[in-house]
Amino acid sequence: MSINNLNTSISYLKGVGPGRADLLKSELGIRTFGDLVNFFPNRYIDRSQFIKINQLQQNTSEIQILGKITELRTVQQAKGSRLVATFVDETGTMELVWFRGVKWIKEAIKLNTPYVIFGKTNYFKGLFSMPHPEMELLADYNKSLRTAMQPVYPSTEKLVNKNVTNRVISKMMQSLFEELNANFKETLSAGVIERLKLISKNEALLNIHFPRTQELLTKAQYRLKFEEFFFIQLQLLRKKLIRKSKFKGYPFLKVGDLFNHFYKNNLPFELTNAQKRVLKEIRKDMGSNAQMNRLLQGDVGSGKTIVALLTILIALDNEFQAAFMAPTEILATQHYNALTNLLKGMDVNVKLLTGSTKTKERKVIHEQLESGELHILIGTHALIEDKVKFRNLGIAIIDEQHRFGVEQRSKLWKKNQLPPHILVMTATPIPRTLAMSLYGDLDISVIDELPPNRKEVLTAHRYDANRLSVFKFLKEEIAKGRQVYIVYPLINESEAMDYKDLMDGYESITREFPKPTYQISIVHGQMKAEDKAYEMQRFQKRETQIMVATTVIEVGVDIPNSSVMVIESAERFGLSQLHQLRGRVGRGAAQSFCILMSSFKLSDDAKVRLKTMVETSDGFKIAEVDLKLRGPGNLMGTQQSGILNLKIADIVKDANLLKTARTMALELLDKDPDLNAPENRFIRVAYIELSKDSTLWANIS
Repeated sequence: MSINNLNTSISYLKGVGPGRADLLKSELGIRTFGDLVNFFPNRYIDRSQFIKINQLQQNTSEIQILGKITELRTVQQAKGSRLVATFVDETGTMELVWFRGVKWIKEAIKLNTPYVIFGKTNYFKGLFSMPHPEMELLADYNKSLRTAMQPVYPSTEKLVNKNVTNRVISKMMQSLFEELNANFKETLSAGVIERLKLISKNEALLNIHFPRTQELLTKAQYRLKFEEFFFIQLQLLRKKLIRKSKFKGYPFLKVGDLFNHFYKNNLPFELTNAQKRVLKEIRKDMGSNAQMNRLLQGDVGSGKTIVALLTILIALDNEFQAAFMAPTEILATQHYNALTNLLKGMDVNVKLLTGSTKTKERKVIHEQLESGELHILIGTHALIEDKVKFRNLGIAIIDEQHRFGVEQRSKLWKKNQLPPHILVMTATPIPRTLAMSLYGDLDISVIDELPPNRKEVLTAHRYDANRLSVFKFLKEEIAKGRQVYIVYPLINESEAMDYKDLMDGYESITREFPKPTYQISIVHGQMKAEDKAYEMQRFQKRETQIMVATTVIEVGVDIPNSSVMVIESAERFGLSQLHQLRGRVGRGAAQSFCILMSSFKLSDDAKVRLKTMVETSDGFKIAEVDLKLRGPGNLMGTQQSGILNLKIADIVKDANLLKTARTMALELLDKDPDLNAPENRFIRVAYIELSKDSTLWANIS
């Protein structure tokens, strides 16, 4: 069979036709024979058992009976009519009932002919009935490929309403296997198959759709899951290889005066071993001829900014400029203040460029950038405007990169003849399995320890009924000279309800913490940028003790004197958001606290989230729980979930298999980077076929 047969339109399959083909395309994304064969069941029903009518029990499990229809009658009801059939076997009588499709079912049924029926039964007034049973003539049942384990395929309401039932899809699958003579091309090499003791592609596809035994089904699932992961990893790793050989970078060969001066005189604390290890990885990258493309993962407060600054100083020592891009003005300003503070007394020119930068100041920035006088430019999306031209950009640091689109990042590349080195930072820890799939083409560095002077934030969960004791605790902390954040959920900035929550909360807090004893700042997404900045500054200068805010403070706000974070309606936040918010406190020497307020009405997921927050402050553990609760697509946000529309594998449940697939792909590319070896010819053909169709690149950094 040529692989092209799999590209045949589904409309040419027996029993499909143009109308059904359109439906399959719009509802399930099935366009070709290949799409159908790779449309896998999501569960199986054991159909090895036949029940007699006199053995029926009053329960909800699906059962299968062999018998005949002896009589049909139409019963009028308030709306339309229902069709009722008398169904008998040698032990008794029951009814079959249809409320939809009455006309064509009536025409299709053959009386006094053996049928196999399957479905759930109801019991009423001493008689069992089965609504809308799956039915098949015994003669057809005996001829079909179907086995005792019957597959159940994913479906939609529209398909069911248009009578494309599970049985119809099973029949299509059978037609497909007959049409293609159940002859599918192998996609893996004999070496890989042997090493992992995999069954062949042919056997796997046959047993995923028509499993002969439970053991063969398990082997089929293992083989197909491995293959799915293997080809994703192969694509990501080959991209990385191609990029490293194709995109040359500037070699930064010297570590000079700026780096050494800062290290000896300005470094505020000794680097942790994790920071030193990451710095070594970065220096090695930038010292080679290839362009660095590295993801720096670190928990909240692990010291990513210091690593970023030391990386920038290496670029400056090699007479290059640096760009530092952040997703929001608040965060860009924060980085600007932090860097200028750290570089005090050093001859380094740092400027900030955001939407609020005045025209006069912009002009100076543009001129100094092009002349090379300006060493470090920190800013928001404003950095990628066409007017912004660097004399020689050597390194681009991108913070919280999942908030930037691929096209926006690629604009930074075009600012030079050679692409600058790229260091992407994230404070949202990503579980290793997910990072391997999402960022498989980036090198990954992890700062997995906190600086020694950081105390763990103590976290407690309190219900609304405990509010007075929480207020008492806040007053005690304020009396010690500390400051407090009180955060309200703002799930959507246009939602009136959320804004109302914030304003109601603000009013009750002003009653509880009256002027002049207490001063309160308020910050939310509907305020003008300058008003937000003004309120932030008041809090920073300690003119106010309490900041009432929405999640605009989630990322990057750094006020060491703040020691308490109260999160209202904490059950409405996701885990990573709760973890980010908690990271806003615990930045000074004092013991810090995070109080999660919630109502008594909590979903099971919300209970798990709040319990996790109380039990651990390890961002990677939190991310693992989040991955299990939300699934990979949701965890990364819509723009990055495309890659994770896996057909059969599951990143959470099959994490070990993902690691195996990555190892095998690495080993293969190490020996045969272009997949040209004769023993890898099947892999090469499948890889080329998959690459044509893949939208993978768009989701990768």
